[in-house]
Amino acid sequence: MARMSMDNNNNIERLANLLAAMSLPVSSRQCDQLSQFLALLAKWNRVYNLTAIRDPDQMIGEHLLDSLSLTPYVSGSRLLDVGTGGGLPGIPLAILLPDIEFTLLDSNAKKTRFVQQAVIELKLNNVEVVCSRIEAYQPDVGFEQITSRAFTSLHQFAEAVRHLANATTQLLAMKGKYPADEIAELGEIETEVIELKVPMINAERHLVRFVLGDVKSGS
Repeated sequence: MARMSMDNNNNIERLANLLAAMSLPVSSRQCDQLSQFLALLAKWNRVYNLTAIRDPDQMIGEHLLDSLSLTPYVSGSRLLDVGTGGGLPGIPLAILLPDIEFTLLDSNAKKTRFVQQAVIELKLNNVEVVCSRIEAYQPDVGFEQITSRAFTSLHQFAEAVRHLANATTQLLAMKGKYPADEIAELGEIETEVIELKVPMINAERHLVRFVLGDVKSGS
């Protein structure tokens, strides 16, 4: 597969076609922002080690399209992205969903510095970046949804964010293979598992969705 240039019209057209295949219509400006984000991620990654994936073309599928596969399941007005790392899935989602307020949280200062710079350069007015451990984070306003991408196990994720949720808060956990063992750890919690189809990725991808208010404390 040919390496993708991060700064040309072919890039924007290709992104538009890939997202159309995912039934995600985007404007040319949004495609340009997504392309700029990938360029920033590749540039900063050389110094900050934001991701193990170095190839810009591979970043399209493994990071950008994978993150955006969550788009149809995002709702409400406020979403928290826990363990956002290099801004994934938060920044791509914020580009496509400008009417939703996103808070991107990570305890790694060098990663949140990158994410903050990306937010500035991309002119994303719907994103707040927070450098904090999840257990120490106490926002003034709650969230309707909390998401994670390869953050931790489902049970650990639920326990880590339960102080941030009310009885209707949805957890959206992005996983690879069907996480049968992790679902079993949740006990009687009712989960919905959605298989995600992502262009350029042959591996399994799943979304586990459940209501955090039903999770009981304890192991």
